[in-house]
Amino acid sequence: MRRSYIVPALLAFASVARAQDPGMTLKAFDQKHGGNDKTHMLSHVVTHPGAWKAADIEIEQDRNRPYVYISGFVNFDAQIYDIANPSAPKKIFDWTIENPELHRGIGAMDGKYFKIGNKYYYAQSYQFMQGSPDADLGAVIFDVTGLPDPKSVRVVARIRYPQSPGGFHNTFAYKHSDGRVLYFATINQSKALIYDLSKVVSGAPESTWLIGAVPNPTPYRQIGGGGYHDFYVAYDPAAHQDKFYGAGLGGYSVWDVSHPESPKQLFTITSLGMDIAHTFTPSPDGHYAVTETEYQYTPLRIWDLTAGQQGKTQNVDLPISAWTADWRDLSHNHEVRWPYVFVSAYEDGFQMFDLKDPKNPHTDGYYYTCECQHEHGFGGTPDNGWQADNSVEQGAFGVDVRNYDGLVVLSDMRSGLWLFKVDGFNGWNGHDYGMPNISSVQDYDNGPDGAPPKRVTPDHQTDTRQR
Repeated sequence: MRRSYIVPALLAFASVARAQDPGMTLKAFDQKHGGNDKTHMLSHVVTHPGAWKAADIEIEQDRNRPYVYISGFVNFDAQIYDIANPSAPKKIFDWTIENPELHRGIGAMDGKYFKIGNKYYYAQSYQFMQGSPDADLGAVIFDVTGLPDPKSVRVVARIRYPQSPGGFHNTFAYKHSDGRVLYFATINQSKALIYDLSKVVSGAPESTWLIGAVPNPTPYRQIGGGGYHDFYVAYDPAAHQDKFYGAGLGGYSVWDVSHPESPKQLFTITSLGMDIAHTFTPSPDGHYAVTETEYQYTPLRIWDLTAGQQGKTQNVDLPISAWTADWRDLSHNHEVRWPYVFVSAYEDGFQMFDLKDPKNPHTDGYYYTCECQHEHGFGGTPDNGWQADNSVEQGAFGVDVRNYDGLVVLSDMRSGLWLFKVDGFNGWNGHDYGMPNISSVQDYDNGPDGAPPKRVTPDHQTDTRQR
């Protein structure tokens, strides 16, 4: 989702997705209920009263930690659910920003859990308007090691960035090949920030937390500060590089962040219709990528990144295919577990398609979670309840996948938390598909798959000697 209280709705051009003929008969909007036979809804929890329930969602990956985190959106809170029984999620923790009645903004947007040593943490990003309390607040960091005991959860740090009020819209926690745990964050400037999370949680001076920034080489300054919306960070075993895949206003870009203090630009994706580049997720080997642009009628585009990754071009400008759930709507965030793509598709709920043939995406599963009135989505201001009459930004907002068993969790802006299983998908390891075992899931104990073993010394300086 873009910063809707700043950005007006934009008209879009028509794009045709190979996975769906725009001339085919589609379901009427008031008939979008349930799902297909392969998709099994395990449970549903209404997380809040009122019109808006949730923004993004995060699931822990360790077998002995069955916890899901929900960003409460305009409710300004972070919720934690115990899903040891996936059929009956249990809310065990709920934290709201102090004095919520004084705050204005879209609030709790994005959450990421991470691990340092034997301790687990959760970072909840926030966005508040200028003139509101905490306009400079980017994230609140919780120690969640002691879960499921809610009394053990405590705030250990707050990351503020007063140089650009408005908070952090999206974030990414990354276990770097040098051993550090890094936190990438969007701001309302034409760059993304990079924090060393060990320094943040250890009580080191705040002046040492921020270690670098990734510029946006394609800034579209008509919207906000021309910065990034979202990004993905992953290790490339073939190139022996940590790579940043950024969706910035104006296009997409790939950077070498092996040395995060001094990122190096590799290549871009720019062409028509990329003004509001939203999400950019590569395959585990970096060969292909799935991208989203945040306006109605646009599909998810599929790209072959080979020429850019091999240094044969500085810009990729032609997708190889596209996919959409319903050409009249818009699909939002997605998770790639190659060859599968799991999508939180706004009004079209949960969707899953495969890229076994990247030029011909195929829908495998779906379940409608919104059941909402078409084009009555998110927009406007706090004064009108964030309601718009020309927006499809409602419904399924975030999606995450638990790799060891294939459980899918989804957050819906209108209806809350959902848990699913899809027939035939019982877990994911990239090696089973001839790929590196690389996804948004981080191996906090061992580091990225394919990277030389490294460790971080007690003073947080990297020791590059192999174990």
